[in-house]
Amino acid sequence: MNDKNKIIAGLIVFLALFTFPVWYNLGKAAPAPEVILTEKAKEAKVCVMPTEYMRANHMQLLDHWRHEVVRNAKRVFVNADGKEYTMSLSNTCLDCHSNKADFCDKCHDYASVSPYCYECHIDNPKGE
Repeated sequence: MNDKNKIIAGLIVFLALFTFPVWYNLGKAAPAPEVILTEKAKEAKVCVMPTEYMRANHMQLLDHWRHEVVRNAKRVFVNADGKEYTMSLSNTCLDCHSNKADFCDKCHDYASVSPYCYECHIDNPKGE
């Protein structure tokens, strides 16, 4: 019973040490670095979907395309504007975004993701 003060002091020291990283760095968070792409789309003036949608959802769109092509043999994508595109990473997307290192890899490295697209798809299908 006489150790009550020692236990309380020990708990205070423990909590101070345990929470030190939180209160030491409070308010010191730096903004996320901005990804600057040097590669812009070449051929088309408009992508298959709006730019903001593609930035956020391109992987879901490509997965949907893969599912439709492989399982349903559907090869034509119709966007919200009614324009038709061939569902092909190599022959639709890479027509405009042909420089994988300056376009794809910069964002994928920033986001720490390793997409498996290029395990099957070549970087530059048309030899440009």
